[in-house]
Amino acid sequence: MSKNPKGIRMSGKGPNALWFLFLVVGLGMLYLFWYNSVNRDVQAFSYSGLLKAIKNEQVESVALQGQHAHGKLKNGKSFETYVVPSERLWENLEKQNVDVHIFPVEKDSWSGYLLLLILLPLLVLLILFYVRQSQGGGSGGGGAGKIFNVGKSKARFFQPNSINITFKDVAGVKEVKEDLQDIIEFLRSPEKFERLGAKIPRGVLLSGAPGTGKTMLAKAVAGEANCPFFSISGSDFVEVFVGVGASRVRDLFAQAKRHAPCIIFIDEIDAVGRQRGIGLGGGNDEREQTLNQLLAEMDGFGTEHGAVIVLAATNRPDVLDKALLRPGRFDRILEVPYPDLVSREEILAVHTKKVKLSPDVDLKKLARGTPGFTGADLENLTNEAALLASKTNENSVRMEHFEWARDKVILGSERKTLTFTLKEKQMTAFHESGHTLLNLLLPETTDPFHKVTIVPRGRALGVSWSLPDRERHSQSKHEMTARIIVCFGGLIAEKLIFNDQTSGCANDIEQATRVARAMVCRFGMSSLGPIDFNDSEEHPYLGRDLQKPTKFSENTSQRIDEEVEKIIGECYKEGERLLVQNRDKLELLAHTLVERETLQAKEVYELLGIQPRETQSFSGD
Repeated sequence: MSKNPKGIRMSGKGPNALWFLFLVVGLGMLYLFWYNSVNRDVQAFSYSGLLKAIKNEQVESVALQGQHAHGKLKNGKSFETYVVPSERLWENLEKQNVDVHIFPVEKDSWSGYLLLLILLPLLVLLILFYVRQSQGGGSGGGGAGKIFNVGKSKARFFQPNSINITFKDVAGVKEVKEDLQDIIEFLRSPEKFERLGAKIPRGVLLSGAPGTGKTMLAKAVAGEANCPFFSISGSDFVEVFVGVGASRVRDLFAQAKRHAPCIIFIDEIDAVGRQRGIGLGGGNDEREQTLNQLLAEMDGFGTEHGAVIVLAATNRPDVLDKALLRPGRFDRILEVPYPDLVSREEILAVHTKKVKLSPDVDLKKLARGTPGFTGADLENLTNEAALLASKTNENSVRMEHFEWARDKVILGSERKTLTFTLKEKQMTAFHESGHTLLNLLLPETTDPFHKVTIVPRGRALGVSWSLPDRERHSQSKHEMTARIIVCFGGLIAEKLIFNDQTSGCANDIEQATRVARAMVCRFGMSSLGPIDFNDSEEHPYLGRDLQKPTKFSENTSQRIDEEVEKIIGECYKEGERLLVQNRDKLELLAHTLVERETLQAKEVYELLGIQPRETQSFSGD
């Protein structure tokens, strides 16, 4: 057996069988060419020519099959022709003592059947022999690439020391790395745990939003433990052929046991681990058989205890089967969260190691301005900034490049070809000025203002931007109310100045309504009291029941709508009051915005004569 640099086992017998198969097929083709060349030496007679040859005593034998006649001349050559059987033909054949053979019309030539009887079974036997050799010759993931090897695992096998990623390359997620350290310690020295009777978890499930680093963490665990590593996606198990998925699961765990201690990493396990017998999928299908085999392999009746640890990743743990999540299979479920402020700064430091940065780049400020970004988003942000600096032939990446990249990632590219009339530009300026001014007039309950622009990006014609000065783990009622007030700033400004409103308010109204309904139904921030009225719908294809009973009566539903309407009305009136009292500031800001299109926070504070707010410190600063 030989191994490639990646550690994938390859079959040593499969290629020999393949060459043997090519040899036999080639010999068969040579036989066909010879057979055709032999049959090609046949003299074609006309009917009158045949009668003349019979009369001249040149014909030795004739075989008749319907209207087709072929035979042999006395000089050894063959002939063929088409005839119409008649009394004259029979008399000539009998008179010249020609040997005559009669065959039924439906009967074919024996040579064609002989060829089929010999070549076809031989070809089938050779194919079966090749399949057996290719399946038995390799036990690793390399054999899975062959077309007939559908039952073999598609997992990629990595040898120890072939993975160069460690926990040093994974920024943030400190708590998750601490929980995974137990797995690493067991793989390094299992006797340390077995001495006191401790059992290492059989499986660890990493759940979290896409891009938070679940796959990177799994690679880092394998790199830290310095052990064999199998990597496969959940979708690689499922095929249209019945039983293939279960066969691949068996083969994967058989390979893993031969390389124990090792790690199996199943990415996107929800593709194969969804709840059974619920929703639109029905009951006994191929995916459920695959899941049943996975359950048996992880902790079934005949499962032998070995140092095979299963790491899995998903962003939908709520749709996984309960049997898969029980202790003994996945003993630990680790949430990989969105990176906080400190983690974002660390992640940016990792991704900017190879980027030539200008001295004005402040990673801490950049981390503060990217709330909700995942590690993948921050990597994309860094790459976009570097691309922009490269396009403009800069010597280094400056802070303004990161600002432009963040706007592009969140809102989209600038729509430079979009043209506005003067009135449309003015209405957009007043709309964004309304958001901005309300944000500045509510300094205690809103995030610090960053900038405002009427340059269209993506679907937005303009944007008023505020950035958090600290990590927010919860929101108060006053903060949520202020958020609704700021959402209505654009609509109120349009009505106040133009006595009209545009369709650009749709997203603002949607956000305000969503926040108000959450205050009533989820957080108990209304006169209905602290009662959960949340009635979110689940799609049936996510593995949920098709019908979900309503939690409350129609009367309660009406009261909820009234409370939402009350909160919306009060916030709208408060926002209208503030803008009416500060109409001069609103008009000054809007007219300046029409001229300059983009204003930074410092420029807006100086323009309106408002004292800038002090940023708050955060934990770890």
